[in-house]
Amino acid sequence: MNATMLNMQQVVKSYEGKLVLDRLNFSVPQGKIVGLLGRNGAGKSTLIECALGLNTADAGQVQLLAENPSALSEAARARLGYVPQQTDLFGWMNAMQTLAFFKAFYPKWNDEKVAALMQRWSIPPNVLVSKLSGGEQQRLAIIRALAHEPDFLILDEPVASLDPAGRRDFLRELIDTVSDHNTTVLFSTHILTDLERVAVDVAIMKAGQIVLHTELDTLTEEAVRLVGTASALEPLRAYWLGDVKRADSVIARMAPASQESLAKAHPQIRFERVTLEDLFIEVTL
Repeated sequence: MNATMLNMQQVVKSYEGKLVLDRLNFSVPQGKIVGLLGRNGAGKSTLIECALGLNTADAGQVQLLAENPSALSEAARARLGYVPQQTDLFGWMNAMQTLAFFKAFYPKWNDEKVAALMQRWSIPPNVLVSKLSGGEQQRLAIIRALAHEPDFLILDEPVASLDPAGRRDFLRELIDTVSDHNTTVLFSTHILTDLERVAVDVAIMKAGQIVLHTELDTLTEEAVRLVGTASALEPLRAYWLGDVKRADSVIARMAPASQESLAKAHPQIRFERVTLEDLFIEVTL
C-alpha cells in the first residue's frame, strides 16, 4: 500500500478576517502526479504554503511525510523539492554560486543532472541571478528543486514565466524524473493543457475547498454534458457536477456504461463529450 506524502484534514486559514482555506481536506498518495487547479484566489498557494509549513494553519491537521511541516526533520527536508510561484533565489549570486550554495544543504546532489539541464536550458552560469530573465530564473529554480532528486516535489505555478517551448522541456523533464525515481508531484497550474500532459490525478479548488479530486483519465471518461429542457434534466440531478448555470445544460459525471443506458432511457436529452476546460469552468464558477 502506498504511503501518503501529504495529508490535510479540516484545515482552516484566514487572512485579515478573510477565509482562504475552509475546512479543507486533501491528500497526496505516494507515486502520483497531482495537478492542482483553481481560479485566482481559490487558495492554491495558501494550501501549498500550509502544507510546507511556510504558513501555519489556524485550525486542522497537516502531515507532510508523516511529520509536522512546521518542525520537519533534516531527513524529511532532504526528501522535498519546492518551486514557488515567485522565485526565491539570491540576486547577488550567479547561477553556479546559487546551485553550489543549495548543494551544501543536501546529502544527495546530482551534478550530472545539473550540468545537463544548465546546458540544455541555456542558462549562463556566471551571470548574476538578478540579471537573468524571468524565464531563466524560473528554470534555475526548477534545476535547484530537481538536483537532489527529491521524493516529493511541490510546484506552485512553476512554468508561469516560461514560453511554450520552455514549458514543454520542463514537462518532459518532470515525466522523466517521475519515471526514474518514482517521485511524487503536487503541481499547481492554471494552464490546463500542461496539466493534461503530465497529471495522473486532478484536484480542483473552489472557495478554499477541494471540490473534486480524482484520476484524470477516469474523469475525462465519465464527464459528460447533458443538454435538454429543465424538466428532462431533473431526473438525472444525482449525476450533476457543480451548480447549475443554465437551465438547459449541465455537466454530469457517470460511468460510460451508465451514459449509454441513460441516453437510451432519456432520448430527449443530448449527451455530449466535454473537455477538462469545460469541466473546470462548470465546477469553479
